[in-house]
Parts: sequence; C-alpha cells; structure tokens
Amino acid sequence: MDSYSATIIDAVEKVKTAVVKIELYKKDKNREVPVGTGSGFLFSSDGFLFTNSHVVHNAETIKVKLYDGSTRLATLIGEDPDTDLAILKISEADFTPAKLGDAEILKIGQLVIAIGNPLGFQHTVTAGVVSALGRTLEGQTGRMMDSMIQTDAALNPGNSGGPLINTDGEVVGVNTATIRGAQGLCFAISITTAKEIANQLIRFGKVKRAYLGVVMQQIDLVPKLRAIHELPNKQALFISAVAEGSPAQKAGILSGDLILSLNNQMIETSDALFKMLTEDKIGQFQYIGILRNNYKTEFRITPGQKN
Repeated sequence: MDSYSATIIDAVEKVKTAVVKIELYKKDKNREVPVGTGSGFLFSSDGFLFTNSHVVHNAETIKVKLYDGSTRLATLIGEDPDTDLAILKISEADFTPAKLGDAEILKIGQLVIAIGNPLGFQHTVTAGVVSALGRTLEGQTGRMMDSMIQTDAALNPGNSGGPLINTDGEVVGVNTATIRGAQGLCFAISITTAKEIANQLIRFGKVKRAYLGVVMQQIDLVPKLRAIHELPNKQALFISAVAEGSPAQKAGILSGDLILSLNNQMIETSDALFKMLTEDKIGQFQYIGILRNNYKTEFRITPGQKN
C-alpha cells in the first residue's frame, strides 16, 4: 500500500467511532417523520458532541446514530448561529471521543481529511489540503463567521457538523459550508474557536462576544517587512472589508490594513483575536495595532456586542 493511502487510513481509524449521523424528525399525526440529516462527532466520553447550528436549528426531535448502528435521543444543549456551532448531549453509554487538535499550528498545504454523512451516505471520507487560514465567511444566516479553515476536501449536503482531521487523527475543524457553484471551496470552523464556543454553550447555553466588524484572512509576513518594522509577528490578519457602521469603521480602520496586536498583545491568528474578544471587552475601548501602507499605527476601538 502507498504511504499516502496508509496515512489517511490510519488517521480515519483513530476517529471513526466518534463520528455520528444526526437525524432530524418532526411529529405528523402522532408519528415521527424524517426531515433532514447531518453529521457530528463526540468530543467527551460522557456524550457531548459537536454539530452545526444550521443542522439542528428548530428541530423537534434529534436522534444520533452511532458507528455501531445504535441510535440515541439527543438533547440540544445550546447553539450559536454566529459560528454555526451547536452542542448536543446523548447518554446511556461510555463513549470514545475524538481527540481535539490545535488549529493554530495548521499550515497552508497541509493534508486534511473530512468525515461525514453526505447525502445520507454514512461515514464518507474525503481528503484534501488546507487552502487558506483565518478566513471570514458569510454563513447561511447572513452572519459573518470568523476563524474559518478553507480546504479542498470535498463536502456535500450532510457533511455539515462532521470533523476535519489532520494526519494524526486529531480534529482541527468542524465542517460547515461549501460555496455553491464552486469546486474545491469548502470551509470548516477552527476547533480552537469551537472549543471556546462549546465551553460557553455548556456553561450558559448561549454565547456573548465582542464584535469588531471586519472581514479578514490570516497571512504570512515577509522577513523584509518584519525587519523594517521590527515586528515580532510572523503572521498578521489582513482586512479585506470593513462592515458599514461597525466598531472598526468608527475607529478608522480600513480595508487593506493589517492587524498586528490588541492591547499590545501580538495577534498572529484569527483564533487568537477571537479568544481576546471576550464579553468584558464589549463597550470598553481597546488599542488595536495596525500596519497601513508600511506605517505602524494604533487605533482606539470600542467593540460592540455581536447579537
């Protein structure tokens, strides 16, 4: 067997029993009628699992079909449409969860593998590479989702909520979306962001976060630029758009700016920025370090609340 195939097989073997099929039902004349399916994966031995908000939103009954074919009734713990994440809980067994990796060390070009249930075909595996990191994407609700991993690992309807894994079998993202009409443009929510969201959903049932209003992409900084400006950053966040009326626009931030820091703390990834935009930052001015037209500057910005 070739090494490429062996790598994928070994990675899938480590996580496959944690991947589940989400089945949605509604009541019709005292009987359950199936209305949709999706994917998910267990991340704790006591039955907590990730899926997408758009998969389970407004569902009357949610069932989870495990790898062994058994089915469990699931409870919706909480969902966050802004990141398209939802947490479900199942019981009655001691589960083997997927191992969660570190999305902040992903590299463009790195091999990744998606597992899910596209179009109802259970435990379908596709492979590809990381195409871009730290993307901002408009979700199905119209909200902008940050910290997205772009990949060309094929996703189809039903893949939503399944894991994106690295070659060690560790989950690095939660598969969420494709661009309609495009080939090889698929997206996953960074697992680093997903863990932060899960913590709040399990504790409070909802998420509060500060909001800047920028569309961004994670980029590498060339050594010459770093040397000229004496930057510790190896990466920065390139702003491709600023939302009308947003805190970023009010602060004077422009499309084309590079985010370097927040309150003098270096920012290299969208995950790092997400972690810092906590509830306590809402309505309180912060200092954001920007590189604009080869000049370092600092703006005072007052984050709003993302509702």
